[in-house]
Amino acid sequence: MEAKKSMSAAPGRGPKSPEELRREQECRDLQLSRIRIVNDLQVATNPNHRKSLEAALAHLDQKIAQLS
Repeated sequence: MEAKKSMSAAPGRGPKSPEELRREQECRDLQLSRIRIVNDLQVATNPNHRKSLEAALAHLDQKIAQLS
């Protein structure tokens, strides 16, 4: 429990705001989605499916960049 508290606050700062916590969670969710898309892309053989996965990957990368 104590480790979780120390992870949520940067050194020299107070606890993170709800907005910061929401953004971090959203970023983690997007990163997990990105990993899944990359894995799917590695095994996809249908060109249309690959195009769709590549578009999804580009969209996720854009969203992650906006949150960073």
